[in-house]
Amino acid sequence: MAVRTQWTVKHSCSHQVVHDLSNRPADRRAGFARWLAGRDCTGCWQAARDADTGSKEEWLAAKRAEEQHAAIEWAKKFDMPQLEGPEKALDWGERSRHQLMTSAHAALVIEGSWDEADWAELEEKARSITRAGWWIDQREAEGADLLELLDAAGENDRGTENPFR
Repeated sequence: MAVRTQWTVKHSCSHQVVHDLSNRPADRRAGFARWLAGRDCTGCWQAARDADTGSKEEWLAAKRAEEQHAAIEWAKKFDMPQLEGPEKALDWGERSRHQLMTSAHAALVIEGSWDEADWAELEEKARSITRAGWWIDQREAEGADLLELLDAAGENDRGTENPFR
């Protein structure tokens, strides 16, 4: 007599589903059916996954909006210039600049030995970098490295009053 291939499983979500387990070895079908019984059925599992995905997307959008608002407020407060670049990069560049500058302030002034004059000099150098892509490229840098990174920035990363450059 052959081991059955169709198993009726009552899932933890209380749905009863007939599963075709013919693709499993005969000696593992009963154990797999037991395992399935401890899980939601496919429909309930997908519904829960889709609900989680929606909330993650909403959470991420809210987080990005909050970070963007903080970056814009910070830029206004410290008289940072508008960034330049493709429209898609501007918001990301603003957030990256804000995060790196905040990290640098914490590392160099709060935890380090810099005074306000040293920080004001670094801020002035940071104001000269207006290319959003530069800030995005530096997004994973350590805050303590910002002065060296600013000194190494190229002419294409710095703003200019010349509209024809």
